[in-house]
Amino acid sequence: MNISVLGGGSWATAISKELSKNHNIFMYVRDEINAKSINDNHQNIKYLKGNILPDNIKAYTNIEDVLHNKYIINAVPTQKIRSMLEEYSEKFSKDSIIINLSKGIEVDTDLRISEIFKEFLPENKFVALSGPSHAEEVIKGVPTSLVAASKDFDVAKEIQNIMISESLRVYTNEDLIGVEFGGAVKNVLAIGVGILDGKNFGDNSRAAVITRGIHEMTRFCIAMGGDRTTLYGLAGIGDLIVTATSQHSRNRKAGELIGQGHTIDSLEKDIGMVVEGIPTCKALYEISKKKDIYMPLTNIIYNILYKNMDVSTAVEILMSKSGKNEFEF
Repeated sequence: MNISVLGGGSWATAISKELSKNHNIFMYVRDEINAKSINDNHQNIKYLKGNILPDNIKAYTNIEDVLHNKYIINAVPTQKIRSMLEEYSEKFSKDSIIINLSKGIEVDTDLRISEIFKEFLPENKFVALSGPSHAEEVIKGVPTSLVAASKDFDVAKEIQNIMISESLRVYTNEDLIGVEFGGAVKNVLAIGVGILDGKNFGDNSRAAVITRGIHEMTRFCIAMGGDRTTLYGLAGIGDLIVTATSQHSRNRKAGELIGQGHTIDSLEKDIGMVVEGIPTCKALYEISKKKDIYMPLTNIIYNILYKNMDVSTAVEILMSKSGKNEFEF
């Protein structure tokens, strides 16, 4: 079977190697040097260098060369998806199934990724693949569990069947809203944990933000139409734990640098990859204000990122809030 992957970053490279065990992979890689390296030297020299890729992974620099396959995996960053679809949506087959790896919310529209694709490809089936899955471990065959979410259960089951392997376990879920928003909110919370790490606050503070963050994530997703149980699964708690605690997490690392005094303008250069949680934080903040959803952690992180609030002031605000029952929503 032939599968296309849109993107040449770390997650795109890792999932390509994993799926190449059973399928032929057509990667769209914008960078010509990277594409040549994948084809000639079987390595992505920019991302995950040193990991040898199989011969059945082929890289193409023209996106139109990979859009003819039935299964198309999107790893284009959230804020770049619209411009990609504006230019190339007419080249997609109506029979293609979109499998999305990216996480976040479009800043200018507050749309989930499935909603962006729906706008341009209304007839195509869509699946969100989410869960605790750092590319650095997936590419090494570390056992990983994900969830394939779609409004169409049969499509979710189809994607489960083509992706499952001895090192990749995939579960199905029909709560597309909860899975997408869970993947978005956890990135923002991971930035918050990273900020505390940058300030050397310690384990107690980290555990508090993660735990209260689960409540905040659940509260938001329910308000937006998601299912509470989804957030207690791989796309919620599972993804939050790994993103907020791992050395591989670019969102946690971004927060750590912020805590050490860096600005958001310098982060992408410092980290070398897109930090999806930063624009998503802005989108979540705007949605929570419009919908009157109580999100104290997100609001504080937004003020640190976009309003230059001092971290000590932010902690003081959170710690001085009036007492309430732990499980009060």
